[in-house]
Amino acid sequence: MLRVAGGILAVAFYIYCIIDVLRTRSGETRSLPRWLWLILVIVLPLLGGILWLLLGRVWRGPGSGRRRRGPVAPDDDPTFLKKLGDDAWSRRMQQRRGSDETPS
Repeated sequence: MLRVAGGILAVAFYIYCIIDVLRTRSGETRSLPRWLWLILVIVLPLLGGILWLLLGRVWRGPGSGRRRRGPVAPDDDPTFLKKLGDDAWSRRMQQRRGSDETPS
């Protein structure tokens, strides 16, 4: 039972390292190019994965992960806020034109 669990963990680690190398951007690796890390991880399953995690992967500190660029909510988006202002101005002008017109 312990051998089976160890084998499952080894395969899971192997797959994790392959996916991690593939998801890493080309310029964000240390020591070797990304394609060479991928070959190393595939050819040397456990040793390549350990080397990747220790020597190849760039570890980020907390809060420095990949963040989406641009506004998070509509009220943070300047174009959305400008559109709201323009819509309000248009409504005011339409109301003003409607009330200023005198029937002849």
